[in-house]
Amino acid sequence: MKRIIGIALASVSIIASASTGNGQSLSVTPDETLETQGLTVIVDQNQFSPIFFDEKNAGIQIVLHGERIATDGAVRLDKTPEQWAPVPAFISRKLGDQPNQIVVRSAYKDINLDYSVTVTAEGDGFRISVDLDQPLPDSLVGKAGFNLDFLPTTYFGKTYLMDTEPGLFPRHPTGPMAKDGSGDPLPMAQGGKSLTLSPEDPMTRVRITSDTAPLELYDARNRAQNGWFVVRSLIPAGAQKNAIVWHVRPNVVKDWVRDPVVSFNQAGYTPNRPKIALIELDPHFKAPAEAELVRLTGDGTQETVLKARTQSRGSWMRYNYAAFDFSQVRTPGVYAISYAGHTTNPFRISTEAYDHIWQTSLDTFIAEQMDHVGIREQYRVWSAPSHLDDARQAPPNITHFDGYKMGPDLDSPFKPGEHIPGLAVGGWQDAGDYDIQTPQNASVVRDLVWARELFGLDWDETSVDEKARAVEIRKPDGVEDAIQQIRHGTLQLLAQYDVFGHAIVGIVDPNLRQYAHLGDAGSQTDGLIYDPSLKPGETSGSRSGVPDDRWAFTTDLPANNLMVAGALAGASRALAPSDPAMAAKALEAAQTLWSKQQTNLMKAGDGRDDSGAPRFAEMSNIFATVELLITSKGDPIYAERLKQLLPIIRENFDWTGGAAVRAVPFMDTDYRTALIPMVKAMKAKVDSETANNPFGVPISEGSWAGSNQVVSFGTTMYLFHKEFPELVGTDYTLDALDYVLGRHPANNLSLVSTVGTQSKLIAYGHNRADYSFIPGGLVPGVLVIKPDFPEAKIDWPFLWFENEYTVSTTSAYILAARAAMEVASETP
Repeated sequence: MKRIIGIALASVSIIASASTGNGQSLSVTPDETLETQGLTVIVDQNQFSPIFFDEKNAGIQIVLHGERIATDGAVRLDKTPEQWAPVPAFISRKLGDQPNQIVVRSAYKDINLDYSVTVTAEGDGFRISVDLDQPLPDSLVGKAGFNLDFLPTTYFGKTYLMDTEPGLFPRHPTGPMAKDGSGDPLPMAQGGKSLTLSPEDPMTRVRITSDTAPLELYDARNRAQNGWFVVRSLIPAGAQKNAIVWHVRPNVVKDWVRDPVVSFNQAGYTPNRPKIALIELDPHFKAPAEAELVRLTGDGTQETVLKARTQSRGSWMRYNYAAFDFSQVRTPGVYAISYAGHTTNPFRISTEAYDHIWQTSLDTFIAEQMDHVGIREQYRVWSAPSHLDDARQAPPNITHFDGYKMGPDLDSPFKPGEHIPGLAVGGWQDAGDYDIQTPQNASVVRDLVWARELFGLDWDETSVDEKARAVEIRKPDGVEDAIQQIRHGTLQLLAQYDVFGHAIVGIVDPNLRQYAHLGDAGSQTDGLIYDPSLKPGETSGSRSGVPDDRWAFTTDLPANNLMVAGALAGASRALAPSDPAMAAKALEAAQTLWSKQQTNLMKAGDGRDDSGAPRFAEMSNIFATVELLITSKGDPIYAERLKQLLPIIRENFDWTGGAAVRAVPFMDTDYRTALIPMVKAMKAKVDSETANNPFGVPISEGSWAGSNQVVSFGTTMYLFHKEFPELVGTDYTLDALDYVLGRHPANNLSLVSTVGTQSKLIAYGHNRADYSFIPGGLVPGVLVIKPDFPEAKIDWPFLWFENEYTVSTTSAYILAARAAMEVASETP
């Protein structure tokens, strides 16, 4: 099997038919995983989500030959659980009484089902046993069982054996389905006491045997496209101790070592900027001390232009890192890196390397996310006009399954369920789930305004006709795309202000089946206003009896009002030359929203506006004040207020520093002087934190991967550099660009689809079920599966925490990319 350095997460340096099985037993590590070379068993280090429940990153998980192939090993109440199916609550984890044993306590508290799962190393695998505190009640017999989910893309086209009966893992789900109208899948195979997955492939082969209940194998994609292959045993009636006992034997190739991943900026490099590739190394890999830069010539030969020693960058998570510095090479051309006998994909060194790294994000991705319009790109129709029936008033006292909340007060003149006129205009669908999140929409407007003012976004590839609700990509209309997008976002923000006098939390689907919609946004609703006097399916003119209209969550929250005030103030500047009437209206709304919040108590909201951050309203006040200060060219009202907010700026400088620095030209010298110690402290903090990883950027270790955090960091450090070049250099911003365009852990794909030589081409968007991409979208990227496994799946689109495009993350990328282009041009 040929080894190739690049996007592959793992490969093996022996042919598939070679002998396997290393005879090494698993051992408990200090991080309380079970480990041997080539195999990691993670036991409830990652819990089910309290909001999204089943994220496919919980329970018992198996990392085999560098790939996470199995997850969610736990007692479940469904054969093929969907995302919001009931999940157990984690209680505790401890080392067991036996060597190399881990015991986890979990419970379904509302149905009094308490149990322990014990994972014990045995032989060349591990044993799973489930002990119930009490036997199952009759209501759970035939429902509760132990599940372990296997990644479909790992097993597509491979075979399995249930005892000795063969089967095939299908590329597309094909049933069988229950004939009782339930929509439940039937087992692909059942009744055996042993199951072998991919007996033909030593890299992915796993054998499971059951001492107690028979095994069942399901294709959960028959129920939902994001389902996995589920191995399951029902818990027998009356069972308690050792209710389920499995012996799991992942095949481990003897002395397996993960190939190095050589990561670099897939868009390439401008001649004069620093050029440092990073090499991610398995601790067991005997790493060569040198790497080579080769130039590809016109006749296809490779010419070595630099051979240099690599420099250690220490360790991070489970890998070691080395750096290959080829900054001295400045001659334009096509290059690749050769290391350990293998050569990467090519990249450019060129003065034009970054000329087209942001445009697709603007003219295609953000255009595709536009709501209330139809979007066409030549022969392709991305969407028919969408959500023309927006919106109905959401009811009080609910927590929506996507995290929106509504308290007892609606802050709205409309009754629950009543149609709200005027909202079916403008805005962007936030992500793959078709909702309008008001704060994120405000962020997009702000990012595009800043990008135009700081760098210019002179680009026209898209036609936008708001009156006709028609958008055409690759059809220039003589109007700057950024202006059209700013206007589109402003239409929605002003519509909210006109209807309610304040910003709202957002607009989202009312039920789960509709929320899980895949494909054309224009078909998610019927486009007709719901009329309860009509029968289901009945229509009359522009009304129908189908209650599919999205809900508007209308809580009046300080942070939302201030985020929108800042966006509208910025929009007024951008729109003034082309649409002075809208610009004036946006400025009046911004001033009113801002003034209202200066006399009200700042507090955290109870909706999607603050994500639980108690200071978010105060920080949003800084953003709004700065935008109004810039728009007014230094009005003393806003200048004085910003001075009063300096303590808040200082306490939250990580988040507010960029906006605070933008205000400097409109403030007195005392204000600039006050920022200097904050910038110094921020730089020291950044240097300390980024010293813990080799990439030079902050890497998120939370439940959502951190590309947004990285690009925002790049922009903030650029703004510091421009105002305080003696304090902050350019490397931070270039490191951020390098990270999202390929120089990151796990693989070396550009995280911006279609940008760079190799990029993320299977992602989570409206078209995720097609295993495809939306050009220009930025995915979240690398997630750290606790305790130490960085992951960025390249072939499975449904892990939204790694793969879901969002509109505000992509607009933040446009701004950061332009900042990186600017500092790259500064290098002498």
